Amino acid sequence: MTSAIQRRGPLTRSFGRSYDQPHPTMPIDSGMNQLPEHNRKHNGNHKRALQNRPRPVQFPHHEPKDNSLKYNSESNDMPLKASLSAAFLAILFGANAVAIKISLSGMGSFTNAGLRFTFAAIAITGFARITGVPLAITRKQAGKLLVLSLIFTVQLSCFYAGMAKTTASHGTLIINLLPFVILVLAHFFIPGDSITLKKSAGIGLGFIGIVFLLLDMQAMGGDLKTGDAIVFCAVLLWGCNAVYSKRIIPEFNAIQIVLYPMLFGIPVFLLCGYFWDDPMVTRINPGVVQALCYQSFVSAAFGFIAWNTLIKRYGVTAVHSFVFIMPVSGVFFGVLILGEPMSLHLLVSIVFIVTGILVVNMKRKTKVASVATGVRS
Repeated sequence: MTSAIQRRGPLTRSFGRSYDQPHPTMPIDSGMNQLPEHNRKHNGNHKRALQNRPRPVQFPHHEPKDNSLKYNSESNDMPLKASLSAAFLAILFGANAVAIKISLSGMGSFTNAGLRFTFAAIAITGFARITGVPLAITRKQAGKLLVLSLIFTVQLSCFYAGMAKTTASHGTLIINLLPFVILVLAHFFIPGDSITLKKSAGIGLGFIGIVFLLLDMQAMGGDLKTGDAIVFCAVLLWGCNAVYSKRIIPEFNAIQIVLYPMLFGIPVFLLCGYFWDDPMVTRINPGVVQALCYQSFVSAAFGFIAWNTLIKRYGVTAVHSFVFIMPVSGVFFGVLILGEPMSLHLLVSIVFIVTGILVVNMKRKTKVASVATGVRS
C-alpha cells in the first residue's frame, strides 16, 4: 500500500512544502518538537525570522484639533484689512454720539434706547432669517446670555441717561477710557490676553492725543458733571460687557450674542421711558428720524455684528484699541454737523491717536529658519 507521504508527493512538488509544514503565516504550536527533524529546523528558522523582522515605526497619535470654536490669540496682530474695518466701525460709533444728541432733542433717553434697539432687533432678525444663521439657543447658553443682557441693559441705560445731561464731545471723550478698562480686565480674566509693551505704548500715545482734546474743552476744568460721571459708569460696564462677551463668544455666533441682549433690554428701556421720560416723545422731525435710523441700522445692527465678529477673530484688546478713533470721530462730526470750531488741539490729538494705532498694530518681522525647506519660524 502506498504510504500517505508518497501520495502527497505531487502536492509537495506543486506547492513547495509538505502537509507537515505549517503555513509561514500561522503561529507555531507547541507540538513542533513532534515533527520530523527537517520540519523542526524549518519552523525554528521561521520563528527566529519573525522575531528578528523589522517592526513598523510607531508614531504618537494626536487627536485632530477642532478649531471651529477657537479663535486667534489676542497677541496676534491684525492684518491691514481688519484694521481698516475696525477703524471704519470706530468712526461710525463715534458719530453715533452726535446722532444720539440729535434724537434726544425729540424724545426721552430711555424711549430713544427702546426704539433704537427695537428697530435694530427687527433688522438683525430679518438678516438672520434670510442668511440662515441659527438663532436657537440651549438652556445653558440662555443663562450666559442673561448675564450679558443684564450688563448690556444697565450699561446702555447709564449711557443714554448720561448723554442726556452732557454734551456729545464730552461723551465721546469719556468713552476713550474704555481701552484702559478692557486692558486691565482682560489681563486678569482672559487667558492669553495680557498687557504687552507694544499695546501699552500704542494706547499711551492715544491717551496723549485725548489729553490734547481735553485741554481744548474749557468746560472740563471744573468739577465732574453728573452726566460725565454717569457716562463713566457706563464705560466701566461696557468694559465688563466686552470681557465677558469674549469669554463666552466661542459658544455663540455674532448675531446671537448681539440680538438676545437687545430683546432683553427693549421692554426694560420702554418701561423706564414710560415712568421717567417726561414726556416719552416731544417732537418728531426729519432730523430726529434720521438720527434714530442711524443709531438703529448703522450703529446697532450693522456695527454691533461687525464689531463682535472682529472680536471673535482678533481678540478684545486688539479690536478695542481702535476705540481711540471714536472721540476724534465724535468731535469731527460735531464740528461738521453742530458747527463746533476746529482747533489746533484737535489736529494734534489726531496725530497722536493715529500713531498709537499704528504702534499697536505694527507687525513683527518673521525670521527664516536655516533649514532646507525654508519654513518660517
